[in-house]
Amino acid sequence: MGTPSSVAVEARDPAPATRRPAAPRREGGLRHGVWLWPALLALALTLYEIDHPLLWEDELNTWDMVTRPTGRLLDTVGNVDAVLAAYYLLLHGWTVVFGDSVTALRMPSALAMTGAAACTALIGQRLFGRRAGLAAGLLFALTPVVVRYAHEARPYALVVLAVALATLALLRALDRPERMGRWAAYAGCVAAVGLLHLVALTVLAGQLVVVAAWARVDRALAVRAGLAALAGVAAAAPAAVLGSRQASRQIAWIPQPDLQSLAAFLPQLYASGTFAGAVTLLAVSAWAERRRAGLAGAPPPASGSSWRPASRGPVLAVTAMAVLPVLVLWAVSHGDISYFFYRYLLFTLPAWAVLAGAALAALRSRSVLAAALVALAVLSLPEQRSVRETYAHFWHGVDYKGAAETIARYHRPGDAVVYDRGEDYWRLLDLGVRHYLPDELRPRDVFLARSAADRADLWSSECPDPAACLRNEARIWLVVPEGAADPLDALPASQARALRKHYTATGTERLTGVTVALLVRKP
Repeated sequence: MGTPSSVAVEARDPAPATRRPAAPRREGGLRHGVWLWPALLALALTLYEIDHPLLWEDELNTWDMVTRPTGRLLDTVGNVDAVLAAYYLLLHGWTVVFGDSVTALRMPSALAMTGAAACTALIGQRLFGRRAGLAAGLLFALTPVVVRYAHEARPYALVVLAVALATLALLRALDRPERMGRWAAYAGCVAAVGLLHLVALTVLAGQLVVVAAWARVDRALAVRAGLAALAGVAAAAPAAVLGSRQASRQIAWIPQPDLQSLAAFLPQLYASGTFAGAVTLLAVSAWAERRRAGLAGAPPPASGSSWRPASRGPVLAVTAMAVLPVLVLWAVSHGDISYFFYRYLLFTLPAWAVLAGAALAALRSRSVLAAALVALAVLSLPEQRSVRETYAHFWHGVDYKGAAETIARYHRPGDAVVYDRGEDYWRLLDLGVRHYLPDELRPRDVFLARSAADRADLWSSECPDPAACLRNEARIWLVVPEGAADPLDALPASQARALRKHYTATGTERLTGVTVALLVRKP
């Protein structure tokens, strides 16, 4: 019988115990481009309106970090966000070359999701055949949440790609275990997973099942796989040690999960309850189809093994990679720190897509398979639209761009600006407006004492004596959260008193989530 990578499309007689696994059967491979159409579809969907959703708070933190000088960036990750250091450094180099526009900041994520679609197709092909691989890759590309996080200047899309590459590298290493270069590639992919997002190392729980299944052929595989995985984890260990000291500051807001959180996970993961239901139904039906058709794709059994060609090795292995990371993360999130948040588990999407692709491949007619994929595409349309809306990334929308356009439209030389950094500082009005202002327009930030970069932190500090920080500017722009009838009421009391003494408001524009007012100095 074939090796794991040659995954059977029909049941075969067991090979003798002394026989090594056969070379993978080239079922189309790159020549037929089983990966090409999923990649092209993913690229088209992720590039479309990539710059339309406004940057939100997390992305603004990314922009602030990656546009700092390298030395200051390294100083900052020593205090906060160490687990994202590799991503920040990567994007820092990217912005040096391509700039820091919204499209430039998000482009690495879009390219990563494109690569992940290709890898998903190749994984599906190795485990269940060419048709399953093509269906899996296309299904992955059509998933609404793939577009959502392809349009996100954060590391999650790169994590999805790293995990997919690690899975593909593991299958190739198991296919030719004597080639140490393949184990080195797997170790490197595991290291990339850990450096991009430590939580994603929970995928090793699922990959352990893959190794356990194929180690029945040669138990030395388990040793090699274990050593390669440990080498990858060791490479990410410094980020893990430093990040563990910062966790309470960074993710203390994540609630401890209960059973209801587990039940609500899949609709959140897909950004669509209906799409999640369809994919889950297909994934479950993959088990029934494998049992009915006897398409196991299992490796040849070792002498005395109970392994049988009709067993469900690949289905079990992919299910483990889809489910076990979720369960492991849910379990460990009942300690002092909770890590259970859907976007931290986006890397399980390729496994779910491969399972669903295996079920779709059972449709004997190509036209029926195409119709099923079109139906899934139609099913995703409402969410495909919603993830591209202006405030799609926000919990509470803030029109940073509109505020910046107002200031730019009426700006005069010598104007200054005051941003609210009080209780609502998490809205990052200063970062948001600064990003969307023209590069040549940087009014003095009146109450800024030390920038976040100067403090090697995510937050800046403000002037302790607001009155002393005024410099007799003729006009000051005021940017505060929406809501207060008098915009000055949104500021800390000491700042409001200092401004009221010398300035009066002459115009106010109320936008989504933010108010912009122009203060003019009293005669």
